[in-house]
Amino acid sequence: MVNIPSVPEIITVNSEVLQSQVRDLLPSQSGFGSELQASNVITPIIDLTRAAEGSTVPEILQTALAFGSQTAFIAQNSTVTIANSAGFYRVVAGCTNGTDSSGQNEVQITMDDGASTKIVYQFSMGGTSKEYSAGSTIDLVFWLAPGITLKAVTNDGTAVIAGSIRQIADSKGVLINPVGFAP
Repeated sequence: MVNIPSVPEIITVNSEVLQSQVRDLLPSQSGFGSELQASNVITPIIDLTRAAEGSTVPEILQTALAFGSQTAFIAQNSTVTIANSAGFYRVVAGCTNGTDSSGQNEVQITMDDGASTKIVYQFSMGGTSKEYSAGSTIDLVFWLAPGITLKAVTNDGTAVIAGSIRQIADSKGVLINPVGFAP
């Protein structure tokens, strides 16, 4: 049996989408004049994405709760605005809900554009002649486009949502480190 070495093939990739992504991820390469190329050769890859984006901190660490970064909120039989600036937000909260004979008790997180409201999280308990309660925890990430308001809403004194919110990225998706952290 004769072992014939394979010849690597290199082809030009004509994709403006891919070239744009390279320019966005590697701003230092924006003036690079060469076209993208693909090869059938297996090449070890070193992922430099985070460094190319300007950060060497893993995303999970950039979403950490921090003393100087958190804004606390509580809603009990009320509506509370928890964020109204464009960007990405992490909300961590606890909800309790009880029943009495007054009807449906609700804990909600809503998004409002000024014309309509959308419920994006809800924890409901139906009213009965018996009293009972339940609890829930949430850890959610929200994207607020310009003009959108994030609210915590409860409709009864037995329905409570309390927690904190932290902006984790701006409206362009640039991650925001916790206050006091300098990589």
